[in-house]
Amino acid sequence: MPKAIGRGQMVSNFVRGFGLGLRTEHYRDFVAAPQRVDWLEIISENYLVDGGKPLHFLDRIRRDYPMVMHGVSLSIGSTDALDCAYLRQLRALADRIEPAWVSDHLCWTGTASLNLHDLLPLSYCEASLRHLAPRVAQVQDALGRSLVLENVSSYVTYRSDEMSEWEFICELITRTGCELLLDVNNVYVSSVNHGFDPRAFIDAVPAAAVRSIHLAGHEDHGSYIIDTHDHPVCAAVWELYAHAVGRLGAVPTMIERDDDIPALAVLVAELDVARAVAERALADTRRAA
Repeated sequence: MPKAIGRGQMVSNFVRGFGLGLRTEHYRDFVAAPQRVDWLEIISENYLVDGGKPLHFLDRIRRDYPMVMHGVSLSIGSTDALDCAYLRQLRALADRIEPAWVSDHLCWTGTASLNLHDLLPLSYCEASLRHLAPRVAQVQDALGRSLVLENVSSYVTYRSDEMSEWEFICELITRTGCELLLDVNNVYVSSVNHGFDPRAFIDAVPAAAVRSIHLAGHEDHGSYIIDTHDHPVCAAVWELYAHAVGRLGAVPTMIERDDDIPALAVLVAELDVARAVAERALADTRRAA
């Protein structure tokens, strides 16, 4: 494993603390000077083409920051066969940057080779679990590591649902050994859209399987919420994050911003809010013990 031996050389792939999503708007900021960021998450699909500016900056920035990989194209829940060429590309990128983990979404993105370019929820039923288990195993074999899957935000439910989303996730983890990227914003969005207690979701997930936490902003339309990643984290999500830290402990946490991207300093300041919320939640937990 590479050693953390100073700026300009490959750092360890061990991740803890607070991270940001690496976006093209901030490449030069990360190259120019150290930032108050513990690690970076890359969108895997942005770096699967050989050569070019993205890989140039990725290799340069990877010398200074631990990284993780986060994909949007796996479509683990689709009825289409998994894309073996895509899995080989993911494995090659992972070999290149040695991420702490590789994640994608617990969803489907299309079928019959049609990509709908959206993260669509699954039916939470036994049939879906039986469909998913061998596919997760195939991905884990291809990558040579555990797959980390993120809970998605949702706007519909299915008549075929037989259990809650959190019960479904727990059962999938038990059957496959995959891990969870707990998106607290997505939990909140879905809780408003479907009328459940978001704390019940967080209280149910197996703490040992939670590899990371995502925070993000959304658009609030009153009776429903849309997950947009173009706003700061709202007060209700900060409150839910504090609850998650109180139950799960110091899980590596990052903020996602994918649209209306501000200056890096603005996101770093928001990351400091996450640090403060987590510190208070951990202190409250210690006092209550």
